[in-house]
Amino acid sequence: MLVCDVGQFIEQGRLRWGVEGRCRDCPDAWCETGEGPAPEEIRQALLAEHGSIRLRLETGETCLVPVLRALRGMWDLSLDEARLAATDLKGTGLVGTSVEMAHLAEGLRERSVTTTLVPSPA
Repeated sequence: MLVCDVGQFIEQGRLRWGVEGRCRDCPDAWCETGEGPAPEEIRQALLAEHGSIRLRLETGETCLVPVLRALRGMWDLSLDEARLAATDLKGTGLVGTSVEMAHLAEGLRERSVTTTLVPSPA
């Protein structure tokens, strides 16, 4: 029987992920880590276990230039993609894992953009 542990974390300002697996019936085990967004199966396991978090811009944030810069730099988005994400942040917010949203919130904070993190209903 295979047992897996998955995680996502921030290390030196970078988003990282890891997965460890082991066999309960034998001594075999493995570990894999990576930088950037987690593979979708890891991300979905984290969301299923811990739920999602919504990140919103604080009321009163009007200038989207620092938001666009943060989104483009952190998520490697085109200008149009960053505009769509910024519009979501200003409105209903962006939803992701707690670590993904905390990482983005920190990047926005570094550009003097105030945000709010709240649990997102399932």
